[in-house]
Amino acid sequence: MSAALFSLNADLKRLRDEGYRVHVEGGNLVMREIPYLDAAGNTKLATIMSSLCLAGNITQKPEPHTVTYEGEFPCDVNGNQMALLAAGAAPGPQGTGVVAQYQLSRKPGPEGYIDYYQKMSTYATMISGPAAVKNGATPRVLRDPDPEEDSIFNYVETASDRAGIGNLTALLMAERVAIIGVGGTGSYILDQVAKTPVREIRIIDADEFLQHNAFRAPGAASMEQLREVPKKVEYFAGIYSRMHRGIVPHPVELDASNIQLLEGVSFAFLCIDAGNAKRLAVEKLELMGVPFIDVGMGIELSNGTLGGILRVTASLPEGREQARGCISFDQPGGDNVYASNIQVADLNMLNAALAVIKWKKILGFYRDLDKEFHCSYTTDGNMLLNKDLQ
Repeated sequence: MSAALFSLNADLKRLRDEGYRVHVEGGNLVMREIPYLDAAGNTKLATIMSSLCLAGNITQKPEPHTVTYEGEFPCDVNGNQMALLAAGAAPGPQGTGVVAQYQLSRKPGPEGYIDYYQKMSTYATMISGPAAVKNGATPRVLRDPDPEEDSIFNYVETASDRAGIGNLTALLMAERVAIIGVGGTGSYILDQVAKTPVREIRIIDADEFLQHNAFRAPGAASMEQLREVPKKVEYFAGIYSRMHRGIVPHPVELDASNIQLLEGVSFAFLCIDAGNAKRLAVEKLELMGVPFIDVGMGIELSNGTLGGILRVTASLPEGREQARGCISFDQPGGDNVYASNIQVADLNMLNAALAVIKWKKILGFYRDLDKEFHCSYTTDGNMLLNKDLQ
């Protein structure tokens, strides 16, 4: 993917053509092997890193103008630190393999840098200047490019590294996730999980995507798409495969003949009504030792207004019995109007968000002090209640 960036963008290509050892890691542009002088006058090698601003696969004006720096602080030929470059300590880990100690700042003027060639070559020249004077060292190493990154995305994911959370996002990379049911809540779960670097997302649902589904799903279906009566999984795979390469649709209802579709997953979201399919899925996931989250929604119409409760239950290997106590396998009663496809996309979206947040807690992305296994949200009173794992 990053090879294409260098062929499409003149500023990046020029950096490589002139011999700088530069490549893309995550959402950052990284330049290595920049010579510098330490306080004792020894020549050493540094790495600088800049967040990468892209519109699709086309570079934009670099923002911010700063870079992070890995190495001892560079000094001049007299052993004095180059104070004009100092901008304080580097932010936290970036998740790219670069362990930066400092942030450097050298803005060329009020308008900043015009492109990445100007930005990265300027910093490289300033950092290496004293080493060039002393012994002719240069950052133009004329090396072959490093092996390109194997990304699950069709274009570079710049949001995480831009926000300094690339190391946390990396916690999700090995995951293979199953989403069983991509109706109202499941489709919003897919929307969020597809924006993470998980290796695979299996979506399992036998239903067709009809007009009522369009009003409680992310995005907006066209009239032409609705007329085709696509399977839900095919419809959503068509959308999210534009971004994520690992979407695998299965247009089936889980039963004893195909339960093996869950084999090999590391996590699952259950977004289906109570019944035999849910029971089979729960039993299979428990047998495999795979953690999963079951979501549920109960809505009733009373005195002309809707009231409801959303539920998110996490089943982990160490808490199966408690989770089972919160998961129902019985069909919903007649008072539950959700079964009639009432339009509650906002509640679907909230239920999905609570489930995805809990998944990220389990993986260590979000802080989780209480480690609750079950939570419920009640619309009346805006109440969120947790049950902690005993």
